[in-house]
Amino acid sequence: MHKEMNIEDIRTDYRLAELHENQVDRNPIIQFKIWFEQALTAKVIEVNAMTLATVDKEGKPSARIVLLKDIEEDGFVFYTNYNSKKGLDIAANPNVSLVFFWPDLQRQVRINGSVTMVGESTSVDYFHSRPFGSQLGAWASPQSSIITDRSVLEENLKLVTEKYSHQSIPKPPHWGGYTVSPLSIEFWQGRANRLHDRILYTKSGNNWIINRLAP
Repeated sequence: MHKEMNIEDIRTDYRLAELHENQVDRNPIIQFKIWFEQALTAKVIEVNAMTLATVDKEGKPSARIVLLKDIEEDGFVFYTNYNSKKGLDIAANPNVSLVFFWPDLQRQVRINGSVTMVGESTSVDYFHSRPFGSQLGAWASPQSSIITDRSVLEENLKLVTEKYSHQSIPKPPHWGGYTVSPLSIEFWQGRANRLHDRILYTKSGNNWIINRLAP
């Protein structure tokens, strides 16, 4: 007989590390790269997976996991179908949030910012670096559209596979990259007794203001 699960009793005490104002880089992008490298070294599963939260034209939020594909001086890059739910949301409202959660290190990073499309040549270069199957999938899937069943995808994949069997696959015009330019970035380090460390960077002109937040 299974014991009844009590969600209220699920707890983890965080004691792996500390985070202090005098330990962090003055530039949050550099600080993110430091943490990202540490997560890579720790072999965190899906280290580049991030929650992307968007808001549609009616103000309704939506969130999903996407993959970080580049870290630039001015932001965080991911790729998707421009006609997807997230793409339509971004077209209506460029303000988004990102969240990285690395439980192995008891760390979280929250990013609020605005989105712009990356240059077409950058999207083309990245598209052609993807596996062959992923390139075909970008053509085969009308992402976020309602379809009758999986056979629609399988038939689409069959058609594009035949079409591009003897030629290079072009990047679809409806597919490409976005850069999230941060306005604020919060680094969260789990601590004992729920007294977590939270260091917040807020953009002010070309500078960053650093503050500690209460947990």
